[in-house]
Amino acid sequence: MTDKVFITCAVTGSAPLPDHPNFPITPRQIADEGLAAAEAGASLLHIHVRNPETGGMSTELEHYREAVSLIREKNSEVIFNVTTGPGCTWMQSDEDPKMPAEERTMMFTAEKRLEHILDLKPEMCTLDICTMQLWGGVAINLDPMITRMGAMIQDAGVLPEIECFEAGDFVFADDLMAKNAIPKNAPFSFVLGTKYGLPATTDAMVYAKNQIPRGARFTGFGVSRHSFPMAAQSVLLGGNVRTGFEDTIYLKRGRKADDNADLVNWSVELIERLGREVATPGEARKMLGLAE
Repeated sequence: MTDKVFITCAVTGSAPLPDHPNFPITPRQIADEGLAAAEAGASLLHIHVRNPETGGMSTELEHYREAVSLIREKNSEVIFNVTTGPGCTWMQSDEDPKMPAEERTMMFTAEKRLEHILDLKPEMCTLDICTMQLWGGVAINLDPMITRMGAMIQDAGVLPEIECFEAGDFVFADDLMAKNAIPKNAPFSFVLGTKYGLPATTDAMVYAKNQIPRGARFTGFGVSRHSFPMAAQSVLLGGNVRTGFEDTIYLKRGRKADDNADLVNWSVELIERLGREVATPGEARKMLGLAE
């Protein structure tokens, strides 16, 4: 293994607000956290946005525009990897099980899920391809929707990162790649430790690595307490590292990170202690086949 390791910082996510005094919710706070994470060593920033008033998930284009532009004003090198996850959550009605619970279900068209991607045209975006129990309901990402999203993302000149939550996702990814719905050079991320998905174990990450095309870039990461153990496992298997407040607010049990940069600093130390070097944004861009 001679390649360097790039770090992705997932700055804020869309889950309910955790108990943390410095958790970023406004576009300015998200931008400041992203800039500090990049300064600490993150080459990629995974961006969600939140409602500045409530702290809940936002899908507003203006919030994305503001956060991204604030970062770009001060850092032209970091790679944006923007979410397309919101808009695939179905909750079952208590009264009629064949109907959605309208107040908690969020199902969007491909155009709505990609509105900010087509507007901002970041270098990368995530593409969740799971259909599974998740977030208290069902995440639904069926073939027609993902095929359409994949085509639209590629037409926009954006590289999708394929997020895999469970074993069947890899079979789905093969089918999508075979019909050019996702590009042959797509990188993968393995989400380990969700309740009904891949477990946060060495065996699961080895399995995941063995399912993707030979030579494909990947980032294996664990949620919550599994974050740093799975980061280490990813590095040992030749993968990359993701960290950030979307995945965990803790450095270790009982010790909260001060901010996203704190998590990135620990990630840098972990990579170096394992005998690898941290990639710069320019080096990560070459590793991913992105235009310089």
